[in-house]
Amino acid sequence: MIPHIDHGLSRHAAMARAARPAMLAAVLGFALLLPGCAGTTAQPLSAVDRATGLAGYRVGAGDKLRITVFNEPTLTGEYNVTSTGAVAFPLIGVVQAGNHTIDDVTHEITGRLSGAYVNDPRVSVEVLNYRPFYILGEVNKPGEYPYASGMTVEQAIAKAGGFTYRANEKTAFLRRQTTSAEHSVSLRSGAPVAVLPGDTIRVGERYF
Repeated sequence: MIPHIDHGLSRHAAMARAARPAMLAAVLGFALLLPGCAGTTAQPLSAVDRATGLAGYRVGAGDKLRITVFNEPTLTGEYNVTSTGAVAFPLIGVVQAGNHTIDDVTHEITGRLSGAYVNDPRVSVEVLNYRPFYILGEVNKPGEYPYASGMTVEQAIAKAGGFTYRANEKTAFLRRQTTSAEHSVSLRSGAPVAVLPGDTIRVGERYF
């Protein structure tokens, strides 16, 4: 006896098989657009970006400086760096500190005080409080956090309460305050990446 063949069902099965490659391509294409997935356009950090410590640190908005002028107690004090990178200093007015090193700021203040206001001024500048860093995405407590010298990306994530259950725990994304580009950071490489004042860290969501 010849078995009955439902030609309608056969046509549907054939159409389904033909549609599978297109559906898979669409799903993969969508996944590449999702933040934190393998298809992100963020580039790995360069050797310069991976540099640890604060050697050559440049002052930025949100920093608080302690400026000491020896034997001049009325000039010595704590000064905030404004959103424009400026410091309002007695006698000499506005000092542009943003994107300058501590040595640059020291020399600027010394030069402007010298002669007209203070004979042979001796000036010392140090960062009293660094500007905060920010952490976003799949951490339990996203937000703004005070910076601590020597902090790594992994330590910053721990400070923000660790990963959520949805987090991609293999890769994070880091944007330095001095750049507009976001870079990927491997959390499994064993090579810690330093967080710098003003940085933004983003932890993406895990999809697969």
